[in-house]
This record gives sequence, structure tokens and C-alpha cells, in this order.
Amino acid sequence: MDIEDWRKKIDELDRKLVSLLSERARAAVEIGRLKRNTSLPIYEPDRERLVFDNVQAANRGPLPGRDLVRIYERIIDVMRNIQKEEIAPQPQTTDAETELDSEVND
Repeated sequence: MDIEDWRKKIDELDRKLVSLLSERARAAVEIGRLKRNTSLPIYEPDRERLVFDNVQAANRGPLPGRDLVRIYERIIDVMRNIQKEEIAPQPQTTDAETELDSEVND
């Protein structure tokens, strides 16, 4: 395969990753709803350690385990924010309000 073939392969894999991450986010939303209804905490360090252990056990390389964990730390951080939004939705911003405006008004 040449570089263009490999890039097409990467593009295909990226589309699959997006689909899987979206599916994971939907699951996180449902977990957020359950946590809201049962007053469970958003941050569960034991569960996060279990996720890291699971992905490292499934890893067959060539990605080093430490790099895989770094990727999953970010994924979990984003999913945790999705759960926070599910439990305590943020108010909608108006068209006139910018991100900077909300920071200044906090």
C-alpha cells in the first residue's frame, strides 16, 4: 500500500472511531441519568482504574499502554463532562453572549 492507501485506511478507521465514541457517549448519558436518579457521584476513581486496566489488558500494540491510558483519560474526562451536563444542564447561551462574556460574568 502507498501513503494514499494508508490515509484512506486511517480515514475509514476515524469514521469507525467517531461512531464508537458516539455510542460510548450515549451510554455515558444514560449512566448520568441513572446517577442523577440515585444520587451517585459523577467521579468514580475505582471505575476509572478498572477502565484503564481493561483497555490495557485488551491492548496488543503497537500503541504503548501509557499512551493508551492518556487517550482514555481524555475520553473519560469528556464523558464525565457529558454526565455532569446530564445531571445539571448548563443554561443555554444567547447569540449575543460569547464564551468570554460568560467567563467575565462568573
